[in-house]
Amino acid sequence: MLRARGAAGALLRLAVIGAGAQSGSFSPLARATFARGFLDFTKKGNTEAIEKEKARLKEEIGRGYFEDISEIRKNAGKIATASKVIIPEVDAVKFPDLAVDSPDGGALQLPLVTPAPQDDDGEARDGVTPDASLVCLSFRASSQKMAESWSSPFLDAFGADKNIHVYEVSFIDSWLLSSSPVRRAFLKVMRKSNNPQRHVVYAFGDHYDFRKKLQIINLLTG
Repeated sequence: MLRARGAAGALLRLAVIGAGAQSGSFSPLARATFARGFLDFTKKGNTEAIEKEKARLKEEIGRGYFEDISEIRKNAGKIATASKVIIPEVDAVKFPDLAVDSPDGGALQLPLVTPAPQDDDGEARDGVTPDASLVCLSFRASSQKMAESWSSPFLDAFGADKNIHVYEVSFIDSWLLSSSPVRRAFLKVMRKSNNPQRHVVYAFGDHYDFRKKLQIINLLTG
């Protein structure tokens, strides 16, 4: 155990130096992230996991809350310019698989895929186009209003079509709230949508890899 702690301390100091930070200046989030990752890759004992965790630690130490809020204020909340045309399928980034839970007790896997209909004999026919859905992401409570600034106008414009749905996803990365018994209690007291086309759902656990796939850096935007 002492050797593990010593190795963890050395690796943490190395990562901090590499990030250009002063010793002891890393946040509690960085400490927790490192501890989780270190235990993970010591179990795996593989170089790839070590390098991945070092890169993550360097990134999270190098950017924090003040950088995020400065970027938000500088650009009035808009950290990227939206495309005015539909991105061609060959150039588009595939939405990563995401497991979410609903306050009504249901579980979903986004993006939704409509199963192929079957003939009477059980043989699958050609698939059908899935219903169109808008997925809004919030990594902090402060960004929920930004997500609603998309979902509300979307439903106002297209809500007459019952095949159109909105999924407002709030990410919960607290290990305590993500634990099974606390998660169930949390979901019971969270708000429910009274619109059958609007779904308020929650994604529990670490979301770093999900964000990296979508190139999301700023956690204060929605």
